[in-house]
Amino acid sequence: MSAAAVGGSPREVGGSAGEVGGSAGEVGGSAGEVGHSPQDGRASVDLRLALPALAAWLGCFVGLAADVRWVASGAAAAVSAAMLAWRFRLAAATAVLLCLATGLGVAGLRVAALHAGPVPELGRAHSVVTATLVLTADARRVTAATHGIDRGRALIVVPARLELIVARGRQVRIRSPVLVLADHGRWSGLLPGQRVVTAGRLGPARPGQPVSAVLSVHGAGRLLGRPSLVQRAAGDLRAGLRRAVADLPRDERGLVPGLVVGDTTAMPPELEDDFRTAGLTHLNAVSGANLAIVCGFVLYVGRWAGLRGRWLPAVGLGALVGFVVLARPQPSVLRAGVMGLVALVALGTGRRRGGLAALAAAMLGLLLVDPWLARSYGFVLSVLATAGLLLLAPGWADALHARGVPMPLAQALAVPAAAQTVCAPVIAMLSGQISLVAVPANLLVAPAVAPATILGVLATLSSALADGLARPIAHLAGWPAWWIVTVARRSAGVSFASTGWTASPSGAAGLAVGTVVAVVVGRRVAARARYLAAAAVIFLAAAFAVSLRPAWPPPGWLLVACDVGQGDALVLAAGSGGAVVVDAGPDPRAVDGCLRDLGVRRVSVVVLTHLHADHVEGLPGVLHGRRVGQVLLGPYDEPAGELRRVRGWTAAADVPVQRVVVGERDAVGSLTFQVLWPARVIEDGSVPNNASIVMVVELAGVRMMLTGDIEVAAQRALLARWHAGPMDVLKVAHHGSANQSPDLLDALRPRLALISVGVGNDYGHPATSTLRRLTGLGAVVGRTDRDGDLAVVGSVEGLRLVTRR
Repeated sequence: MSAAAVGGSPREVGGSAGEVGGSAGEVGGSAGEVGHSPQDGRASVDLRLALPALAAWLGCFVGLAADVRWVASGAAAAVSAAMLAWRFRLAAATAVLLCLATGLGVAGLRVAALHAGPVPELGRAHSVVTATLVLTADARRVTAATHGIDRGRALIVVPARLELIVARGRQVRIRSPVLVLADHGRWSGLLPGQRVVTAGRLGPARPGQPVSAVLSVHGAGRLLGRPSLVQRAAGDLRAGLRRAVADLPRDERGLVPGLVVGDTTAMPPELEDDFRTAGLTHLNAVSGANLAIVCGFVLYVGRWAGLRGRWLPAVGLGALVGFVVLARPQPSVLRAGVMGLVALVALGTGRRRGGLAALAAAMLGLLLVDPWLARSYGFVLSVLATAGLLLLAPGWADALHARGVPMPLAQALAVPAAAQTVCAPVIAMLSGQISLVAVPANLLVAPAVAPATILGVLATLSSALADGLARPIAHLAGWPAWWIVTVARRSAGVSFASTGWTASPSGAAGLAVGTVVAVVVGRRVAARARYLAAAAVIFLAAAFAVSLRPAWPPPGWLLVACDVGQGDALVLAAGSGGAVVVDAGPDPRAVDGCLRDLGVRRVSVVVLTHLHADHVEGLPGVLHGRRVGQVLLGPYDEPAGELRRVRGWTAAADVPVQRVVVGERDAVGSLTFQVLWPARVIEDGSVPNNASIVMVVELAGVRMMLTGDIEVAAQRALLARWHAGPMDVLKVAHHGSANQSPDLLDALRPRLALISVGVGNDYGHPATSTLRRLTGLGAVVGRTDRDGDLAVVGSVEGLRLVTRR
């Protein structure tokens, strides 16, 4: 499964997973565009700039996170070592050390600038200000819970530059980047470059964010002037494309703007999941491939029109600049533009040596302009994909051609294979999975990507003249888009579409080593036909063995009950790499492993239904290595020892703790949940159990009730105050014990019933009477002691239970 790295575009902010700068296809061009020179394929690789560029990368990476005093000391030490190396005529070492010092210095100075001045101080004091802003990127919609504030509100996030603030009776002019969190819908329609005056409350920025503060605002603000002509033209063209595709089917209507300008706002969530599983997410992100396709088409038309000499590259450069403006000159787009330019130069000249040097120079320049790229997975994938194109694809295409494969087909095979090979370790670390269908899926969609993109661009430009002219062109773009959607759907539906992998740096390193070994051994094996046949047999056997066990997690999962032993830990899907977690089980390692297997990197909300150890002791495993928005507790504070432990863990992780409010309805992305209980404390039976938080969750139209450990007394009280309708999914209360209200089960009549229970527990869970009652109601029952992790998959029309074992 590919991942979206989350940056300046909706897929990159926060380190998410949708913008994948490289996977099988982020290669600077479509299949058939691989510049190729047999002599160059055998030439030595020019790595003279690579080590300095990597040193600058390391310097920026460290400089963004370390204390400024340590950064300054490290930069001074690197400069001193460089002077010593220069004295001994060690030119390569001198360059590496100087670039390391430069990276440290640039990152340290940028971070120091963010923390200087009045804005960070006002943010730490949560001051109310009147601000004059200039928006610097497009707005995107998120949920408040992901930012740990004002739970329940849908938020619009807009990067901006603060130019004037009025606070504490004084006015200050300043240029400082901030992140605006707004709750008024008008902000979503504003264009980059728009100046706005608004009142709001400043708050501190999260560590690692490239902003000085976060500004929470209410209301629409007051507009000053208009955005620049360029931004208005780009906004009009993007809106024109959305109008042009309005009559297409739902999937194609969402995909075409993604192919053209990376606009995925209308893309169905389930289609995005299928694209991730099939390794096709790079198609709906602005990447070097988009730029190369558009520029290649413009160059072809220019050559056909008779342009030669210096005019041809000038036209190509103009097309590149125009496309960057259309897609918005945000960090991810500018990065893609630079990588696309490198790939075009290298492919057009057929000079891999020069291409690698240009790639290293581009890395160095981009990092020094924007050191936060050093911590961007999208940047890593872009660099790897471009390097794979330059290093591997030409040689692999030549090798296939030498064995009788036609060159166009050889190039079509080599391009996605090379990109997927070099990007796979990083993608596996991000997603916790390896896509086994990515290469064939990219091969199948390759013929359709260029036509869909080019026709989409033409529809966009035509919309400036008349919508009636743009719509027929958009309908033509819908045909190749239909093929891409079909391949994504079918590929994601294959039983062995993906397989689990350790989502950690060690897992990525292991896969990288395995990939290098496979490439080296594969070159030797391919030289002899009998060895090649043996390798093919082994590969097919391995693929068959993988297909015998289900891929995990299954595509389209909504809820997973983790097998954590005798306890509860439920995970609700909340977007790419995100989740809401309900209870944490008794073992931190068990819940951490479950979340890693699911590819969960951020948790918007953790709900601890009650404070018994089998529900809260695993909380450190949820907090480990993940961004957690907040932890929600019920009103009952016993056992007191567990409450102290929970508060200690959350305080150490700087995660806020809040109380739930009965009747409250909150949203995290497309997931909504409502708290139904506890309305009061019941002294009958176990007081903590009966004070469990009970929630109804709705996701993809599926209604799920999560009941904690409430016993019969609380179940009857709940039924008396709330009219219970049928539920699609029920998390059976108290591990399936006999302490159940038949009236509540009859009212809920779940289609799927999940029981989280430990193997061989001493409590007799689950009770035979409870199992008999559920099956009598027609429910499909899943048990973690017998079935392992339980996943609810699909939609209301096609709901099913997938088990890990």
